[in-house]
Amino acid sequence: MADSQLRLLPWNSPEGRRCYLSTDDPGSRMSRLADDVEAELVACGEDVLAGAREVLADESAGEGAVRFALKAATESLRDVLRVAECREGRPRSTWTTGGTSPEPPL
Repeated sequence: MADSQLRLLPWNSPEGRRCYLSTDDPGSRMSRLADDVEAELVACGEDVLAGAREVLADESAGEGAVRFALKAATESLRDVLRVAECREGRPRSTWTTGGTSPEPPL
């Protein structure tokens, strides 16, 4: 596998270290699992964004609701930034949004 690069995975080891995958097969079981996790993290981020927008649009939302929305949004942003880092350097055609579409939502 001299020509292959390590793929950053969207999760850490139990010790908190980054995990990498070494394979020449983008269709391998681990590659597909990583694709599915990435797609799920992006989808969750979209849901959190929609919820945060609702909270911000509700002028009667209390401090607790706003803090909860902000906490969820920062966690989702962290996850989506990790996905972006994982996808860096990989051709866009290899990205998936749940194993069905080669293009991520824009």
